[in-house]
Amino acid sequence: MIDFRTAVEARDPDAIAATLADTVVFRSPVAFKPYPGKAITAAILRGVLRVFEDFRYVRELTGDGDRDHALVFEARIGDVAVEGCDFVHLDENGLIDEFTVMVRPMSAAQALSAAMAAEFEQIQREATLG
Repeated sequence: MIDFRTAVEARDPDAIAATLADTVVFRSPVAFKPYPGKAITAAILRGVLRVFEDFRYVRELTGDGDRDHALVFEARIGDVAVEGCDFVHLDENGLIDEFTVMVRPMSAAQALSAAMAAEFEQIQREATLG
């Protein structure tokens, strides 16, 4: 799991994408339907890198024989403070095959929704190119 955390903290989108399984499913805190596949998940995570400011992981929890991780984070979107958690599951090859994000408070979820909506056209373009 350290590779993903290190890649995120380095803000390295290529290294982040390298930690994702082709079959990864991304569950957003602001969208009901999951996004299946590496291309769209990597594009969403690149969008998140553009949206979050002062992002940092503050805690990591591990369970189920090192295949389940919860990475607690803090960030900002403009003046809005965001607290959240990335829940990831690793496949048998150590790649992320499930990725779920939760955020709080409601004002943070609303700010994230608006910021990601503004990014989504670019995210879709990146997903079809990559």
